[in-house]
Formats: sequence, C-alpha cells, structure tokens
Amino acid sequence: MATILVVDDAAFMRMRCAKLLKDNGHDVIEAENGAQALKVYQEVKPHAVLLDITMPEMDGLAALKALKQIDPNAKVAMVTAMGQQAMVMDALKSGAKDFVLKPFDSDRVLNAVNKLLTR
Repeated sequence: MATILVVDDAAFMRMRCAKLLKDNGHDVIEAENGAQALKVYQEVKPHAVLLDITMPEMDGLAALKALKQIDPNAKVAMVTAMGQQAMVMDALKSGAKDFVLKPFDSDRVLNAVNKLLTR
C-alpha cells in the first residue's frame, strides 16, 4: 500500500494510529514532534502524513508550513483535539488536505488517509 508518517508527541496516539494503519496494509514511520517529522520526511519521502497540531519543539502548523516548502506536493492531514477550529482553518489554508479529530474514529482516520492517497 503506502508509507504513512504519523507525527504525535503522545506515544499512545502514535502506537494506536500506527497499528490501525499497519492492520490496513500500510507501512508506518513515526515522529514525536514537528522537527523530527521534517527530518524523517526528507529521508523517507512518505506518501502521506498524519500531523498532530499541538506538540513541543515544533508544532504541527509550523511543521506543515515547513513541509510544504520542502515539498509543495506533500499530502498532509492534521490531527487535532476539539476546540482547535481556528488552528484547523489555518492548517487548511496552509495546505493541509483534511483533518481528524481526537480521540479519533478508526474509519475517519482510514478515510482521511485514503483521501490523501487518491489526490
């Protein structure tokens, strides 16, 4: 299938998302913050990225903007908690293709990834 980069500072969320994606045939690479995600993205060139918004060191919005500079065609969906609508709108304006609310529904994550991969 595809290689998906999962970026979240919470190990539990990364593990849960990675298991779901692997169970559905995808390869998964993980990063725990935006800075690490940029490094991994450049090394691996994944097909799509699931990017948490709120993280230490480099948040998801800054990472999204940097990813789009590195690769204008980067396919990114934001992962966000409730109450971050303004940040989600900023992310969509900055090039994110979709967003998933935490705690996430498995079908919603898979739909977001499929949407990214078919664009």
